[in-house]
Amino acid sequence: MTILVLGGTGKTGRRIADRLTALGLPVRTGSRSATPAFDWQDRATWEPALDGVTAVYISYYPDLAFPGAYNDVKAFTRLAVDGGVRKLVLLSGRGEAEAQASEHTVRDSGADWTVLRCSWFMQNFSEGFLVGQILDGVIALPAADIPEPFVDVEDIVDVAVAAFTEEGHAGRLYELTGPRLLTFEDVAGEFSRATGRPISFVRVEPQEYVATAVAQGVPEEEAHGLAALFTEILDGRNASVADGVREALGRPARDFADFARANAHVWKP
Repeated sequence: MTILVLGGTGKTGRRIADRLTALGLPVRTGSRSATPAFDWQDRATWEPALDGVTAVYISYYPDLAFPGAYNDVKAFTRLAVDGGVRKLVLLSGRGEAEAQASEHTVRDSGADWTVLRCSWFMQNFSEGFLVGQILDGVIALPAADIPEPFVDVEDIVDVAVAAFTEEGHAGRLYELTGPRLLTFEDVAGEFSRATGRPISFVRVEPQEYVATAVAQGVPEEEAHGLAALFTEILDGRNASVADGVREALGRPARDFADFARANAHVWKP
């Protein structure tokens, strides 16, 4: 079984590719820098990346809620299954109608499927431009005082690897969250305790967030899309925990405090 891991340089994809490779499985990384290259925005790259592949981890960049994502996933899924792919594992999002449309496409594809419906990644704070905000001592986001069940990427990876290597995960939709709800102010408190220095949360207007993100290297279109996710998705619709990690792996999900302690060195100047 040759597995194509899309988003192979991203938070989940690179970990999944490394884990599967360590298990001795043939893996092809799907990214613009890979050979053959894969680019969601260039459909001419899809077929070469799929050549000889029998299973795919589908991770859409930048997010399934972005315009055009559903059409891309639908077209890619059809091409993959027509070309011989028999197993699909989709990284999806909670509370996103566009993401759920992509879920239906994968579930109706005719291939074995597993859907990983995930909440906000804990690693968004330890990998990417938010690291700079935490180092500066202020997390500035256009997010309301709404709790979120942040999930550890390592839990997502464990479930994805199990879906590719174990029986019993086909036809399953797992809602993956952490074990408790935290607001961004709570998150700042966890970082303060883990690092031993004061870190606060400040709510900013979306336009201010976009300007700051762009200045820190985030593409403008992506920054606007992220701002929309903060203001539209983080409205309370996901303010509940789910037990998908335990359902898939037989163990509890990792807690945010453990993540903060393990990565405290990242946020210490």
